Amino acid sequence: MKNLMDMAIKFLSWLLREIKKYKIASSVVIAFALVFLIVSILIGMPPIGYIVLTTFIAGPTLLYVYKNKDKSTTNTRLLLVFFAATVGTLIVIQAIPYGKNHTNPPINGEPAWSSPRTRELMVRACFGCHSNEVEYPSYASVAPISWMVQSHVDEGRSKVNYQEWNSGERGEDTIEVIQDGSMPPSFYTTFGRHPEAKLTQAEIAELIAGLKATPGFSEGD
Repeated sequence: MKNLMDMAIKFLSWLLREIKKYKIASSVVIAFALVFLIVSILIGMPPIGYIVLTTFIAGPTLLYVYKNKDKSTTNTRLLLVFFAATVGTLIVIQAIPYGKNHTNPPINGEPAWSSPRTRELMVRACFGCHSNEVEYPSYASVAPISWMVQSHVDEGRSKVNYQEWNSGERGEDTIEVIQDGSMPPSFYTTFGRHPEAKLTQAEIAELIAGLKATPGFSEGD
């Protein structure tokens, strides 16, 4: 453990020296990283996305800096390496199959909706991740966005799938998460995406009333 701590301290000390040495390049890279982090949080990037992108972009960049630590390296060359690593990573990750299969499983029953209007509102607000009729946008085939979309769909279906009702699914928590505003999640409608899912207060009240009259959405049903 002590050896690992010593190595980490030495690495951080070296990194701080290099940041001070290449102030312009470091400023650009840090700004780029902050923008990436903010956008990724807003769109709900899964943890694997951060790990893969950081490793494949930062790795070659830091390796270049380390190998050239005793040579004359300019800010421009360092930025070229960084952006080359970024572009190369975006190209390579397209070969990762996760998130590329957009085949929906067969529908296995739905709740006995209290009215067609209740189902319509649920389709708009929840079926994008909690159904077997997910409509994948065109950008859902491009990594790392494809990872984000597939991660959200997998997580949504694992919590509740409104088209697997014959398998014993129930939605007791649905009313609560709609009332507290956590569903649909904010990242689902960020940057103007899925505007149909942003229900008005009147539509939310209408949906909740409809769900209370639908079997399977209240405790004891």
